[in-house]
Amino acid sequence: MAKYFGTNGIRGKFDMLTPQFALQCAQAIGIYFQRGKVLVARDHRLTGPVLHKAVLAGLQSVGCEVVDLGMATAPTAEFMIGKTKCNGLIIITASHNPPEWNALKVVDGKGVAISKERGEEIEKLMDGKIELAPWDKVKEVEEYEDAVGEHLKAILKEVDADKLKKRKLRVVLDCANGTPALIGPRLFKELGCEVILLNDKIDGHFPGRPSEPREENVQQMLKTVKEKKADLGIAWDGDGDRVIMADENGAFIVGDRVYALSVLLKLKEKKGKVVTTVATSKAVEDVAGKFAQEVIYTKVGAPYLSEEAAKGKCAIAGEEVGGVIWPEVSLAKDGFLTAAKIAEALCEKSLSNWLKEFPFYYNVKGRVKGDPKKIMDKMEKLPLPKDAEKVIKIDGIRINFKDSWVIVRPSGTEPLVRVFAESTDKEKAEKLVKEYEGKLSGN
Repeated sequence: MAKYFGTNGIRGKFDMLTPQFALQCAQAIGIYFQRGKVLVARDHRLTGPVLHKAVLAGLQSVGCEVVDLGMATAPTAEFMIGKTKCNGLIIITASHNPPEWNALKVVDGKGVAISKERGEEIEKLMDGKIELAPWDKVKEVEEYEDAVGEHLKAILKEVDADKLKKRKLRVVLDCANGTPALIGPRLFKELGCEVILLNDKIDGHFPGRPSEPREENVQQMLKTVKEKKADLGIAWDGDGDRVIMADENGAFIVGDRVYALSVLLKLKEKKGKVVTTVATSKAVEDVAGKFAQEVIYTKVGAPYLSEEAAKGKCAIAGEEVGGVIWPEVSLAKDGFLTAAKIAEALCEKSLSNWLKEFPFYYNVKGRVKGDPKKIMDKMEKLPLPKDAEKVIKIDGIRINFKDSWVIVRPSGTEPLVRVFAESTDKEKAEKLVKEYEGKLSGN
């Protein structure tokens, strides 16, 4: 079992993810990538510069050819894997976590994020003796100047910029005081939009709002869309792999629905399988069904999505937090290409009208505290409801009904299991959560 790797990389506060530990991790990662070419990027967190230096030193010390992208969004860094033909990438970013956190996100040369299971190989190298490169084989770091510009060009190729320039959308961009400020405003100005910026000053304290773009955290964006009569509101997390939106009325659009709309837009252009996690809205399945396309479910987490997308048979992949993979550009969850594709769709009709094309589901979340293994054993033994249509056991247990579903899965960070339910009827979703919390609580 992995000691350090979580769902997506090695994550911790500064007293755990120290410079010394980051150097040791980087050495093992460099050896895992066969001491080849490794890209490094970081977000804007206060501990980023010192961890960045430690990672560079660790990779150099085992003889890697290191290319430093500097400060960049996670989607930009992952896009550069294909551009540079490297063996792998380390991004120093804690994504949506609070400011005191940081992480080493590791991605291989095919653009697939290293999962907890694959991370165990790196951990074994960390526990063994690290063999340093000979003194005369330690290479200088190459600095790559314009990763943002390269990523921007790739995004612009995927949208009809001329159509958007004629439409002249008014958009509110909430950059989360993070690296999205490096590319988001540039992108939408290039697309001829009138841009209203929020939290566009890069600051590792996150003074404007918490990094995660939850509804309660983006109230300023929702209010500004309404006040300024904007066509669209966009809010990213601190490193730009997640995106949520507001429609022209200032209504919050949760990540599930951002992904479902992305699937709709993609399948209109190109048919193919749709990849998503077991915790994502049934709206995605409804949209795929309209186009008679298969939905492939994965475990929760970006590595599992990118692993499936790398097989080359899917049109699009994504998850409930508003992370969408567009495989023709990269295997990264790209909050900027997602935002641009949805903006392009607004040339045809408003966001609220697009969202009427698939059902609205209410999502309710609960939990049961206790030993996750014992609780999941209990769940396994429960009789299946008579009206159940499908059971998915990829990550926990998900039971699909005609207009709803419930999932029970162990938490990756706490001694509890999570119980999520979704339905077109809010009361039914609430009832499902209470029902399974009741069945699984106690002895």
